Amino acid sequence: MEQSALRNVAPPRHRHRFFAYVAVVIGVAAVLLVLSLAREGLPAHTDPAFWVFAGLAVVADTPPFVQGGREESEPTFPSVCFTFAILIAYGCAPAVVVQLAAVVVAAVWQKHALWRAAFNAAQYMLSFLAAALLLPDEPRGGAHELLGGVAVLWVLAGAGVWFVVNNLLVSTAVWLRFGGGWRAGLWRAVVADALPTGALLLSAPGLVAAAHVDVWLVPLALVSLFAVRRMTKLAAQHVRAGHLDPLTGLANRKALERAVAGALHEHAERAEGGAAERRLALLLLDLDAFKQVNDALGHRVGDRLLVEVGERLTAAAAASGDDILVGRLGGDEFAVVIPHLRDTADARRCAAEIMSALAEPVLLDGLPIDVGASVGVAVYPEHGTDFAELMRHADVAMYDAKGRGDNLAVYAPESDHNSPERLSLLADLRRALESGPDSGIELYYQPQVALATGAVVGVEALLRWRHPDRGPIDPEELIRVAEHSSVMRLLTLRIVDEVIGQLAAWRNTTPAAESVRVAVNVSVRDLHTGEIADRIAARLHQMSVDPSRLELEITESALMADPRRVLATLARLEKLGVAIALDDFGTGYSSMLHLRRLPLAEVKIDRSFVLGVATDPDDAAIVRSMIDLARALGLRVVAEGVEDERTWRMLVEAGCDLAQGWYFARPMPPTQLLDWLSKRNRSTVAHSG
Repeated sequence: MEQSALRNVAPPRHRHRFFAYVAVVIGVAAVLLVLSLAREGLPAHTDPAFWVFAGLAVVADTPPFVQGGREESEPTFPSVCFTFAILIAYGCAPAVVVQLAAVVVAAVWQKHALWRAAFNAAQYMLSFLAAALLLPDEPRGGAHELLGGVAVLWVLAGAGVWFVVNNLLVSTAVWLRFGGGWRAGLWRAVVADALPTGALLLSAPGLVAAAHVDVWLVPLALVSLFAVRRMTKLAAQHVRAGHLDPLTGLANRKALERAVAGALHEHAERAEGGAAERRLALLLLDLDAFKQVNDALGHRVGDRLLVEVGERLTAAAAASGDDILVGRLGGDEFAVVIPHLRDTADARRCAAEIMSALAEPVLLDGLPIDVGASVGVAVYPEHGTDFAELMRHADVAMYDAKGRGDNLAVYAPESDHNSPERLSLLADLRRALESGPDSGIELYYQPQVALATGAVVGVEALLRWRHPDRGPIDPEELIRVAEHSSVMRLLTLRIVDEVIGQLAAWRNTTPAAESVRVAVNVSVRDLHTGEIADRIAARLHQMSVDPSRLELEITESALMADPRRVLATLARLEKLGVAIALDDFGTGYSSMLHLRRLPLAEVKIDRSFVLGVATDPDDAAIVRSMIDLARALGLRVVAEGVEDERTWRMLVEAGCDLAQGWYFARPMPPTQLLDWLSKRNRSTVAHSG
């Protein structure tokens, strides 16, 4: 709820202080009005100009002429220009009485609460009384007596005093009502009110002059006011359009941020007023199949799909509650704001109800399209106290849902990899990636040996980073920090470029490594779009490298995060000629299904099983079963973590194809790898001889 809506209700925050201030302002204004009337009296004016000014003041505060402010919540009342003209020509008491009549009309039209209407009347009274102190007593008595010379300067000074007093009174009330900084609030009010109210006040002397020429020229001012109102309305419509997504008509990010800020303000006030604390949920939705629809059916169909999704979410939100707001953040991301919830469980329930709108396929041109989505939920105040924090935590929850193969997850701190220390490390990593080759980031390579022949047929590229202050960073920690951020994309592209460049260099200069295949690990985020496939294809072509010399290793969790997108990317890579390996085989939840669906060339048995082959009969049985399964499906088998000769011999006996581990060689930089390969080749030749 916005401030404009809250201004007409009794404020729970600082209730007694606020109403004490309102009462004091009204009381002081009433006393001063009585004194003014007693001093000046209220003469029965026969001047037609007075009654024209008075009638126009009352008419001007009806909706056709009232101008909305920046947010349509700070209206400017045109009656001021006519009542200030009365002040100049006829004195303070008549101006105040006419302004009171205009306030009553405005209160009826605007449906103001009684206390608000009384305060508005009081603020105008005090403003007029203050301005009257600077205006000369003479000449007055009618519009036929113009003010000129030095007197005009006093009129301008009076207008300035009116403006300052009015803004002081209103800004103080707003400060007591909504909190925040008093000076900052006053400055914002002055800046926002200077042009509209200043123009109205300064037009008053002109109206007095027009009345001197011909009183019937004065009503022409309504034409100008109506034109200004019309232009203001068009400008407000333009502003509102700036808060809508142009494709779907839903709220955009700016509108969502405003809505959340207003709702959080309302929640906080209700809590301070003693009401039961309520929750607000921010849902972040990411469609699962949108890129495939765009690629297969074109962007126009994709846009129609987004519109249909927006309409379904809006209908589901309307069925769940009138105050739920649906917005589109861009691309295939949507957001839903749900206020007035009881607890986190209630937020999850509402999220599930809204998500049920996407259960049925969307029918486009007779083609049913299944639309799924991954949803992250963040709840105020447990998961954040402003829009940015709630959005970040909803994003974490959304990727948590993808990682677990679920369609909905509520934010959990243990899933958030962005602690202050990690954020600092992430920022340093980004700077290192953007700084060039001398950044401490490098690749080490661990050989993969064919168990049947002892030949080195491949290597796995392993990331290493020496931080300038912290020294070597643990590779697993480095990946955990990067994989949930956009830095992972930069890191993967850097690794792909370096590996393909290394393959090209080995082909031209090093016979020992010219046939070696290099395996590169890729993360969940890398496979969500086709960018990595495009980058690999471009680099292989640029470097004239055979695609079969490159292998990408994925995990089962990467597939479970978003199966459709991942499969589409892997299919492109396979078509390109790049081999795909399933890493950490045996640690996932649906290996049989993945083996059947993925375009695999190789599986890698996780080291947690391999380490126990020589000592644990259960591990040995599991490894043999995995080798038999993979070979039956025509897949190459690599065992990780081979550290002793006994394990090696048992793997050879079980029929494993390749192995890597410290028994053969530790990871090493490229130059050391070449020396190792040369020595191994000489040793192999000598042994054969």
